[in-house]
Amino acid sequence: MDDTLAVLRAALDAQSQGIPSALVTVVEAQGSVPRHAGSKMLVYNDGTFIGTVGGGAMESQVIKEAVIAIREGTTRTRSYTLNDIQAGDPGVCGGTLQVFIEPLVAVPRILVIGMGHVGKALAELAKWMGFYVAICDDREAYCNPEYLSAMDEYVVCKPSEVTQHTRIDKNTYVAAVTRGLPVDLPLIPALLATEAAYIGLIGSRRRWALTAKALKAEHGLDDASLQRVFAPIGLELQAETPHEIAISIMAQMIMLRHGGTGQPMQWLGEVGEAE
Repeated sequence: MDDTLAVLRAALDAQSQGIPSALVTVVEAQGSVPRHAGSKMLVYNDGTFIGTVGGGAMESQVIKEAVIAIREGTTRTRSYTLNDIQAGDPGVCGGTLQVFIEPLVAVPRILVIGMGHVGKALAELAKWMGFYVAICDDREAYCNPEYLSAMDEYVVCKPSEVTQHTRIDKNTYVAAVTRGLPVDLPLIPALLATEAAYIGLIGSRRRWALTAKALKAEHGLDDASLQRVFAPIGLELQAETPHEIAISIMAQMIMLRHGGTGQPMQWLGEVGEAE
């Protein structure tokens, strides 16, 4: 039974949930081979997979190549000859098989911790911008579909325990818009233990100075670790309202995601255009 539909559905789910993966497709098959051209499998960044391109040692090699492709973000084509195991071939079927490995661009994930006015505005903006949005608060009344609809995950727990309840990986942007120092002290070490692409903490410079001092004294964190934290969070826009602050936070995330500078755009004019 062809499992193409299951593989494609899994690929769509992976992209929409921000899960790194790669789609592997048999693009050419000659002679006696286990799968025909067009056969597909989806490989996740931890090496698990859905579907098959033939099984055995050959498929194991394909999976390793797919994991590397996910990490490097590059497509690749690989050919396998299935003639002689003694000669190093990954099979004895007698044919040749070529696969195309395509890392899938995952939707970026954002985790908003603290669902007050700013957190709510930020989650709404991120969802509008196409992010996979997970929200977290230790108050159930502020973390449910009635309070804020259409979010992808609702995580009700202590902020410091959020890493135990949702995935935080290299595709995840974390915005800690929390209530203050008592929440931040146990939260920041937990976030720094993840591979998050971005960790931002709301508050004034003074609040961050006090937080950083306490993190060094109580948790043994050093300056190099704390440099991963963007605090105060966001770009300097002189933002005041929750929605303005949300825009400054999203602007910083987009800048980092795409390698921007945050500098003002300048109109350079067209070549030959009159000055």
